[in-house]
Amino acid sequence: YRLIQGFFVCRSLGTPVLKGVVAPIEAFEVVEPTGIHTRFEKAVASGLTPLVGREKEVELLLQDWEESKRGPGRVVMLSGEPGIGKSRLLRMLNERTAGERISEFEGRCSPYWRNSALYPTIDFLQNALQFKRGDGADTKFMRLEQQLEQWGFSLPESVPLFAALLSLPPNKRYPTLPMTPQRQKQKTFEALVAFLLRAAEQRPTRVIVEDLQWADPSTLELLELIIEHVPHAHLFVALSFRPEFSPPWAAQPHIRNITLSRLSRDDIEVMVRSIAGGKSLPPGVTNEIATKTEGVPLFVEELTRMLLESGLLGDRNGAYELTSPLPALAIPSTLYDSLMARLDRLGTAKEVAQLAATVGREFSYELLRAISPVEETRLTGALNRLVDAELLEEYLSAPRLGYRFKHALIRDAAYESLLRSQRRQYHSKIAEVLPEHFGDIVEVQPQLLAFHLTEAGLGQQAIPHWRNAAQKAAERSANAEAISHLTNALEILKTLPEDTSRAQHELALQLSLGVSLMLTKGYAATEVEAVYSRARELYNQVGESPQFYPILFGLWAFYAVRAEYKTASELGEQLVSLAQSAQDSALLVEAHAARGNTLSFLGELALAREHLEHAIALYDLKHYGSHAFTYGQDPGVHSLSYAALVLWLLGYPDQARTRSLEALALAQELSHPYSLAFALVHVLYIHRFAYEVKETEERAKELVALSTEHGFPITLAAGAAHLGWALAEQGRGEEGSIHIRQSIDTWRATGSTLFFQPFLLAMLAEAYGKVGSSEEGLTVLDEALAIANNTGERFWEAELHRLKGELTLQSQFQGSQFIIRDGAEGCFRKAIVVAERQHAKSLELRSVMSLSRLWLQQGKESQARQMLADIYGWFTEGFDTADLKEARTMLKRAL
Repeated sequence: YRLIQGFFVCRSLGTPVLKGVVAPIEAFEVVEPTGIHTRFEKAVASGLTPLVGREKEVELLLQDWEESKRGPGRVVMLSGEPGIGKSRLLRMLNERTAGERISEFEGRCSPYWRNSALYPTIDFLQNALQFKRGDGADTKFMRLEQQLEQWGFSLPESVPLFAALLSLPPNKRYPTLPMTPQRQKQKTFEALVAFLLRAAEQRPTRVIVEDLQWADPSTLELLELIIEHVPHAHLFVALSFRPEFSPPWAAQPHIRNITLSRLSRDDIEVMVRSIAGGKSLPPGVTNEIATKTEGVPLFVEELTRMLLESGLLGDRNGAYELTSPLPALAIPSTLYDSLMARLDRLGTAKEVAQLAATVGREFSYELLRAISPVEETRLTGALNRLVDAELLEEYLSAPRLGYRFKHALIRDAAYESLLRSQRRQYHSKIAEVLPEHFGDIVEVQPQLLAFHLTEAGLGQQAIPHWRNAAQKAAERSANAEAISHLTNALEILKTLPEDTSRAQHELALQLSLGVSLMLTKGYAATEVEAVYSRARELYNQVGESPQFYPILFGLWAFYAVRAEYKTASELGEQLVSLAQSAQDSALLVEAHAARGNTLSFLGELALAREHLEHAIALYDLKHYGSHAFTYGQDPGVHSLSYAALVLWLLGYPDQARTRSLEALALAQELSHPYSLAFALVHVLYIHRFAYEVKETEERAKELVALSTEHGFPITLAAGAAHLGWALAEQGRGEEGSIHIRQSIDTWRATGSTLFFQPFLLAMLAEAYGKVGSSEEGLTVLDEALAIANNTGERFWEAELHRLKGELTLQSQFQGSQFIIRDGAEGCFRKAIVVAERQHAKSLELRSVMSLSRLWLQQGKESQARQMLADIYGWFTEGFDTADLKEARTMLKRAL
């Protein structure tokens, strides 16, 4: 009865005689729930310490609450040191608004969960859905469907999002959504915000989240999004945190900041008298309390209670007096000492408090019972004593009864009082019980098991659970949390013997860490470079093996996007060699695609074509369609897209168009967003190369929309650059150049400051040329050529020299005509030499046309005609393209 008292209305059935039980035991019948979720009301009735010295803060809270009910929502940021009364103030808000018809959502962050993505949200959802231990996936899906329907959500769109958040397995009716982790995270956030906004449409809604100094990064992101929507709803958000926390969101008109200060001497005296039941304490004792506590309310309360329980004070005529002289050390100097003095007087209850503190600030009765060596009756009695002493408080977290330490400092004191050996023993017991009896918790939050194994000194057993936690976090695009979990695993790994097994485990962890760091820090971050450098060392240690193929592929992708083509080329050769040795066609598809990619950037176009065509020939959608989710993009789309680029460069524009459209069709069939964006980029290239301005503009807008929706900065930059080029071609050169410049900045912001830059800078130079800014264009081309020479990225080098010649001609009125034209001819000749060396016939054609144009102006018709005829005669297709049409026209002029 003691466990449920206050939560349910009960009727006494007297003291029936029970077989085998001598002492009378009163029995009760449960009548109905009371609707109470904490002991707050009971504590008030029995003398809960009143809120002292906070009248102004209470009025501000109530004022903002009332304003949020009538009009735009409000946010209150409540800051203060530990024990200053933040939670007590928020409880006062609940007390003063009791009986109002509202929706309220409360969450509390914890140091145990600071790297568990969206822990407060997941905890709330599990309670709201009444998930029980032992519930199967079908039962959980049924409850999820019912609740989402009540909340007004479309099931096909919302169930997969919430199921993933709750770590439910994929369901036949609700398969995994075809979207990137970042996009899924965005859609999940939108769904959670929509849920709050819908609640606020029905009735005033209050969201309270405490202890943000321990919030996980994803929770802070979600709160930032909620705060943005607060002015547009009847929504009140109260957030509490310690002074060391710095909110990541900017100050806004609807946000109020409240900082709680320490109590004055008068407030301390009022508080002490209240705790003493309205009786006064001797002035000397009160002075000592005021001096030692320095106005921290929690310390005032704990120290006063400690003295009242110590036997040093006696009640005489409605006031307390000292029963004997006050010993010098009778009043502890710190809150920790005060709390420990109280715990020491609780006997067995102290041991229960220490065990509970090992679980965390909050814990379920069920878990504590499973790990406690104490017999259940004694355990219940100990918990009752801790509740009566107001060190713990009970709460209902449906369907489980739970407890929480009244303050985090109480939990910390109990935990820190344990010997290190005892801590390890307790953590070990928790780690043993969790997977055996609480598998549902471990499934959703594997980092909890990993943490207890780590603290128990069982680090090697913890590593796979840290890795599992990181994978789950990465799947939700909670990359900051994933980084933390992987770092924990790597730190443990350092303590293990150095052998091949350790190197293999570290290699897998480092590569997972590299992916998360790329997404959060950017490709050029020093942290990313350190991870991949270490990964390459490890790969060389463990030797080539097909099982490490994705790792080697990840290394290749990293160095390729960093424009470190020499290293990328070596890794590409290793990919091909390993795949051939394994005689694995699945690996060969990826190997040839990667090798063809790198060779195309190096300007080795004929060899690149061979590898890409090999990959295309091996590719089978049925067998390799899943590669998009392992390697980041589909190898068929990858190979077809790059084949389109290479074929155009080699002088086969019709075949190039065919390959680009095949890539697009395949990407659409796959329903893999990044593969679709990748294919669209290369469709854009073919339109632009053919000077199909309107088609380029339309496809660019499509790509920008897709990339924005799914959060693909690289393809977004490519789309924006081509949109800028199309605008410049339509007479909007200044606007177009701004688009291209911004797209280059977007591209470089990802950390990829060199990769593909010559190609983008060439587009910017063209746009500058359209508005007569030839000097700016020439400066840009010098930068592009310097990057090409530095990185070895050669596939667009001929076009850079040709454009430099064209802009040199355009600037002829700014200097000597003879010198400038001679310089332009040199640029055109250089472009032709480069194109010939690369067998880049399309770029050779453009360069010959530019030089022929100049020669025709100089009266060198015969030379121009011969050169044009030679290159034009080489082509066997693409005669309806803009370049070949213009070449025909020029040939006629030269006759």
